[in-house]
Amino acid sequence: GELVYYVGGTDEALREGRPILEASSKQILHIGPVGQASAIKVATNMVTAASIQSAAEALALVQAQGLPLEKFVEAMRVNASYSGTLAMKLPKMLERDFAPHFSVKHMLKDMQIASQIALSHYLDLGVTAAARDQLLEQMQWGHGDDDYSAVLRKYLHEPSPGYSEESEIQEPLEQSNAEEWITASAGAETQNVEAQEEDLVASPEPVLSFGGTMNAAAPAAAPLRRGFLKQLLSRFSSGEE
Repeated sequence: GELVYYVGGTDEALREGRPILEASSKQILHIGPVGQASAIKVATNMVTAASIQSAAEALALVQAQGLPLEKFVEAMRVNASYSGTLAMKLPKMLERDFAPHFSVKHMLKDMQIASQIALSHYLDLGVTAAARDQLLEQMQWGHGDDDYSAVLRKYLHEPSPGYSEESEIQEPLEQSNAEEWITASAGAETQNVEAQEEDLVASPEPVLSFGGTMNAAAPAAAPLRRGFLKQLLSRFSSGEE
């Protein structure tokens, strides 16, 4: 067997059950009295869920930089934080293979138990709460039976056909130009509003109309109406009457 059992109970109970447990496990760890093994199992799954959640976010960052995901996996293999969980999950995550080894719904259950225990002991488990919320999101998307590594779905995407490094560079430039255009437009609009306010005094036409037939001067009066309404709204918001 490949399972590891955390056992809670008396020594006598473990002796009686050991032959059955050994048939499906590679290791049996006696934790202590009944209930203590469950706490250890939840605690170890907290680390497992957080590890895969952080790996999913790391892969998203690597992809956003246009780097090969395989290079991240290669780097992790010689990193001190590499683990058996990452060794098993990272290759499958790169292939988007979420066939269940341990499902989203089961990992979510353990994270919810951890959150309840933390609440009763006034513990702030921020990482566990974040992992729980991402698993819950997968449940809401209908992926509860997938492997818990399916949290990757939120972050990783296939590069679009038009993706290129040039487009990555061009986008900030376009954004900068757009900001300059908006700033210039805002300045021009302010000047127009001031000019419209001066024109209101000499204007023979009514500037507000809430019904009736539009005459030929209506298109020309529309900017004046908008400018006047802006002035009214500005004065009301500043408390002026």
